[in-house]
Amino acid sequence: MELSSILHMANRRFAYAISKNTFVIRIKTKKNDIKKIILYYQDKYINVKYYDTRKSLDMELFTSDKYFDYYEAIINIDMVCLRYYFELIDNNSNISYYGNNRFFNNKIEKIEFMFDMPQTLREEEMFKIPSWAKNKIVYQIFPSRFATTKDIDEKTWYLTPINYDTNLYGNIRGIINHLDHIIDLGVDIIYLTPIFKSASQHKYNISNYYLIDPDFGTIDDLKELVKKCHESNIRVILDGVFNHTGNDFFMFMDVIENEVKSKYSNWYYIEDYPIKHEHNKKPNYKTFAYYYGMPKLNHSNSDVRKYFIDVAKYWVLECNIDGYRLDVADEVSHTFWQEFRKELKSINEDLLIVGETWHYSEDFLDGNEWDSIMNYDFYFSVRELLVNKSISVSDFYFELESVRGNSHKLLYPYLWNLLDSHDTERFYHSCGYDKKIYMLAIGLQLLLDGMPFIYYGDEYGMKGGFDPDSRRGMYWDLKYQDLEIYSWYKKLISIRKNHQGLLDKTISFNAIDSKRILIIEKEDYVIIFNFSDTNYEIDNYNNMFDILNDEIFDNFIKSYNLKVLKK
Repeated sequence: MELSSILHMANRRFAYAISKNTFVIRIKTKKNDIKKIILYYQDKYINVKYYDTRKSLDMELFTSDKYFDYYEAIINIDMVCLRYYFELIDNNSNISYYGNNRFFNNKIEKIEFMFDMPQTLREEEMFKIPSWAKNKIVYQIFPSRFATTKDIDEKTWYLTPINYDTNLYGNIRGIINHLDHIIDLGVDIIYLTPIFKSASQHKYNISNYYLIDPDFGTIDDLKELVKKCHESNIRVILDGVFNHTGNDFFMFMDVIENEVKSKYSNWYYIEDYPIKHEHNKKPNYKTFAYYYGMPKLNHSNSDVRKYFIDVAKYWVLECNIDGYRLDVADEVSHTFWQEFRKELKSINEDLLIVGETWHYSEDFLDGNEWDSIMNYDFYFSVRELLVNKSISVSDFYFELESVRGNSHKLLYPYLWNLLDSHDTERFYHSCGYDKKIYMLAIGLQLLLDGMPFIYYGDEYGMKGGFDPDSRRGMYWDLKYQDLEIYSWYKKLISIRKNHQGLLDKTISFNAIDSKRILIIEKEDYVIIFNFSDTNYEIDNYNNMFDILNDEIFDNFIKSYNLKVLKK
């Protein structure tokens, strides 16, 4: 038994409430090292001599990755404080007992040697994620390039290559006029990159947080968009840029002018004066990614926190938006996000708060900051499997399950699973415009649990390398659209919505690395992916119905193909 690989801490990442009186307790062990784990638990304050509250149950191995097994138990309790410990039995029938960060040779009798979990505290800090968002489909729009109401000629709109400053005059009214496309696709949530006053086309260097950029329209346009979306059961999420401002933001301009005398000098991280903000030169103040045009805010300043929380609340109250995607969120202080969540949820507890981070950030996902993240781990895993072919099928699956194993039990169906975004090259470009590879990637995204994140135009096979090239004008002209890809999106989205059992717990999986086959079994469904260039026969599933192709499965799967079978 590898004791050094056993991990459990008596905190809200390993022992937490999921509803009143219902708790999850988890423990992590070396892969294939432990045969069985038994959880023992009892009331802390009731002496067993007078009333025996002791209980035990076998823990479930709920998932595994390449290196670890993850066990959990769900218990129902009603007490002031719980005490518990674990009995671990390895494959050689060796037994060890684990409590209060110590290992013992015998069952633990003294409660001071058990782990401790106060019930009321854990219930008060319960992770509450808006139920409406679970497994829903997100559609990202880059407003300046999505749709316009202006008279733009075809050559201008479909300009390639496109640069950062190219203005295609996309606007909110253009989005409104194309809502029928978004509705027809089957989208549940629209996420808009920044729409506030800014000198750039991407709008991440904001100069006025209380003004819709005139290029995009007015506050009335935003209100109309939200209203029409809500009428079609579509939610609207805005981009919250609270890590930095533009260098033409009035507070930073005051610092430039008045230097240390400025009342906003401690709103930023200024090294010395005068302010040096020149293109292609390292500024003498902290910024986003060393870019002089995005000075970083000092969130240790309570006035900074209040100002930008008030900004976020304003747009919720004025326009009835449904949440925020938070830019560069993992570079902003926990204190700010904790206050942000508390204040925003106080006006609407159903708001969805999603952080942008390019790595799994569990320290922001304890239930008191963000609701979810942009799941770039999904993007990396799919890319390495299908594009670079640097990982095996089993490694791919284990990478997904590593995120699941380290996530709060309620969180996984809320992760934004992306194939690309405005910050990456188009996935279709990544795979060399190989349609069969691209369609397999779409299948992984839409048939697995989580929130599929579709970047505008992907549904038509839009082209584009790294940004800004990934931010081209949307393919509205039929001659640019790939309708086979669009039909594929539509079919998979329809299957996803009409067969919710596909998103249920996985009963078993089989990764056949030699054939690059992945088989995922649910209670009522089987999903088979063939990531190879070879046709294969698959046993054990004869006479099941293939709902993707509307036929009886004949135990045969073509190369670079997938099957969705109903038991």
